[in-house]
Amino acid sequence: MDDQEMVRAGFRLLLEQPPDLVVVGEADDGPSALTKAQRLRPDVILMDVRMPRMDGIRTTREILGQLPEARVIVLTTFDVDDYVYDAMRAGASGFLLKSAPAETLVRAIRTVAAGDALLDPAVTRRVIERFGSLSAAEVRPSPDLALLTKRECEVLTQMAKGLSNAEIAGELVVSEATVKTHVARVLAKLRLRDRVQAVVYAYENGIARPGA
Repeated sequence: MDDQEMVRAGFRLLLEQPPDLVVVGEADDGPSALTKAQRLRPDVILMDVRMPRMDGIRTTREILGQLPEARVIVLTTFDVDDYVYDAMRAGASGFLLKSAPAETLVRAIRTVAAGDALLDPAVTRRVIERFGSLSAAEVRPSPDLALLTKRECEVLTQMAKGLSNAEIAGELVVSEATVKTHVARVLAKLRLRDRVQAVVYAYENGIARPGA
């Protein structure tokens, strides 16, 4: 979903090459993206931040409110912290700069379609730093945290650092399969879509803090 026809044509050309990817539609503004998503029900949506009539963040929020099974990757040329933060809060499963290599975009789509989440490594650090500006009043621990075991809290803390399951397994000295089970339980208990929302949740609820 992008307001520039040439950009959309370029993405279509790129994404029609891999045999496992199918481009089912495109839109040039927020309302059109919402309407087409409702009709076509795509697995993964590429969403530009700056869209006419309704921006990409709001469009993402609207689409996922109606199609919770969909996955959204937000694309932008603007490496601005608030865009990433707002996209994560809106429920986006990934955030990439448009300058990312073509193979990175294709890999991102496959990753998100498989149920995982991602952030561009160049952006992740700045997103985490953004949470450093949260005031004490903004950090309000949810009662749902009481549902987590001590180990699940530890896993959530490691997830907030952006660690993969394998890296968390190394940190906690457990098997990767065990970590995968803990991650699934954390997401289920806290009613979170994916790891991106888990990162937001961890910082907003005081489970993790920048530099900790």
